[in-house]
Amino acid sequence: MNEKINDNLKQLSTWKRIFFMTIFSVIVGLVRILLWGVILLQVASMLFSGKVNENILHFGKSLSAYLYHILLFLTFNTDIIPFPFSDWALTEELDLPKIEKDV
Repeated sequence: MNEKINDNLKQLSTWKRIFFMTIFSVIVGLVRILLWGVILLQVASMLFSGKVNENILHFGKSLSAYLYHILLFLTFNTDIIPFPFSDWALTEELDLPKIEKDV
């Protein structure tokens, strides 16, 4: 049993993943702040113009997909390391559910 634990502790891939998980845990906090900015901008857009801002809408969707990709990586549901250590297109290719707008 101790030998198996020692073997696991010596694997470079385990430590590499822990390193990336630490980095992405910090990035999650930054992305959450940006998402709150998107939310507030969309609320302001709705209040002042009566419609959502399309540019902010697409940015919010992209940022949400990025957060989803990070969370999948942190919970070991994917081994694909999120952007900036991989291509942004991988984040956009995730199988996200299609959501229709009612607004």
